[in-house]
Amino acid sequence: MKQRIATGVGAGLLFAAAAALGGWYYNVLLMLLAIIGFYEYVRLNGMTLGHPLVLCGYAGLAAIVFPWEQAGLAGFPVHEAIWPLAALLLAVTVLTKNRATLDGAALVLMGAVYIGFGFGAMIDVRDIEPNGLFWTALAFGSIWASDTGAYFAGGRFGRTKLWPAISPNKTVEGAIGGVLAAVAVAVVFALAAPEWLSVGRAVAIGLAASVAGQIGDLIQSAYKRLRGVKDTGRLLPGHGGVLDRCDSWLIVFPLLVLTGLIP
Repeated sequence: MKQRIATGVGAGLLFAAAAALGGWYYNVLLMLLAIIGFYEYVRLNGMTLGHPLVLCGYAGLAAIVFPWEQAGLAGFPVHEAIWPLAALLLAVTVLTKNRATLDGAALVLMGAVYIGFGFGAMIDVRDIEPNGLFWTALAFGSIWASDTGAYFAGGRFGRTKLWPAISPNKTVEGAIGGVLAAVAVAVVFALAAPEWLSVGRAVAIGLAASVAGQIGDLIQSAYKRLRGVKDTGRLLPGHGGVLDRCDSWLIVFPLLVLTGLIP
């Protein structure tokens, strides 16, 4: 437990400092997390780092997550990287005479999109001018409030299992507690900065962050159960890997951006 707390505090402070500084401090950190997360993903699927599909996947991941505008390359259509990546992966299956399988190509494409757009959305939100730090803190605050609220509400009131086949400790009462906590924190942000955020939008953000975050957590739990592992990696002692810690982030941030809840 001491190791878990120490790791959590240290990693949290590092991440908070990078987010506060913004710019390339934050972007480089998130790109590193994306690279490590993709490595965990392909390893979880039994593929090696030098596999031709994995190398193509890393190229696609880089194209999706890289902050092109900050690098002075504005206008790069990131979403249009998906089709060339899919075509490249399919070409690899042909060139290797199906030693690189179609199933492997599909898994790599899904991983690059899932992880790349997740971390890319986090970079995009922080880069919003002039209040990117506010929106970043709001999104993360809602996610962490949901996690905390679910933990305590589940421990105190939890009776009804939410999805025991995937995550036996989660309860419906905990999930509701997480939603209420996330909404409450988002409303506090609205009251603190009414010129940037209305109470109505804050409620929608808190609700979306909590529900999507809990779904992201269940997605990762289901995947780990399918692969028969407890953690996706060992980067953070007591916490697991990048995908273990960022599972909800990867779903919440793209959702908030795509829905326009974060403008």
